[in-house]
Amino acid sequence: MDARALETLRTVGSQGGVTAAAAVLHLTPSAVSQQVAVLQREVGVPLTERVGRGLRLTPAGEALAVAGLDVAVALERAQAACDAFLERPKGTVRVSAFQSGAELLLPGLLTRVGRLGGITLECTDEDVAQEDFAALTDRIDIVVAHRPEGSPGWPGVRVVPLLREPLDVAVALDHPLAGRTAVEPADLADADWISVRVGFPIAALVTEVATRAGTESAGTAPRIVHRVNDFHVVEALVGAGHGISLLPRYTFGGSTRIRLLPLEGVRAGRRIDALLRRDRFERVVVRRVLHELQTLAGEIAPAP
Repeated sequence: MDARALETLRTVGSQGGVTAAAAVLHLTPSAVSQQVAVLQREVGVPLTERVGRGLRLTPAGEALAVAGLDVAVALERAQAACDAFLERPKGTVRVSAFQSGAELLLPGLLTRVGRLGGITLECTDEDVAQEDFAALTDRIDIVVAHRPEGSPGWPGVRVVPLLREPLDVAVALDHPLAGRTAVEPADLADADWISVRVGFPIAALVTEVATRAGTESAGTAPRIVHRVNDFHVVEALVGAGHGISLLPRYTFGGSTRIRLLPLEGVRAGRRIDALLRRDRFERVVVRRVLHELQTLAGEIAPAP
């Protein structure tokens, strides 16, 4: 049984189809289909089934994909056992982060990894709906993801907590609340809110705070007037007086266009985690980059 075919089967399952898997694996769709077909003939049971226009793994396919991941982990451990004897292991590590997380973490990470020597870091920004972060690990070694505090994590991947970043209420410098040291939901009644798109991290939290503000005052529904995912655009809109929002404290604490006010009565924050596939977690160079990332996060937000 070919390890590459097992990898292909697993990717078809995690990406939800042959075409998406082919893009991740840098293969043609026909090559992906052929590898899965050969594997299916070897095991003698159906491994995939059609669902509408998509494709998913059968229970037998899921079981084989899980077993295939164990094979990949074992192979990476074998390579890591040899790499551990190298004074300076070499390799390329791909890292992605959502935009504000990239701004917060990637410059420092590049500097720290550059001091190690021998490791090439390839960085990209990837901001997706919360449920889609885990699928990025098929093509990226370390995926920096975020989720609202208290929300479930990501099954099927290795999750390494990095830091908790508080979310503060962002108001314009001339806003009536700008002189306060903190605010409560009731202080925000009748406000125009700027949020991210539905399904993305923080959207639910903005809605919760806005709803609470209305409930604690006149019982009005939250008024979300704009949905913008780029926090720098949100910062500009808030600074120009077009609404208020929630923005991450460490990323925007130095802004000169807005004022950040801690929110009392609601534990508003986001968890920033590193996601890795189990096999890639075994690579020595990946672990070294991960260690630098954890150290950097600890310097930004020391553990209490």
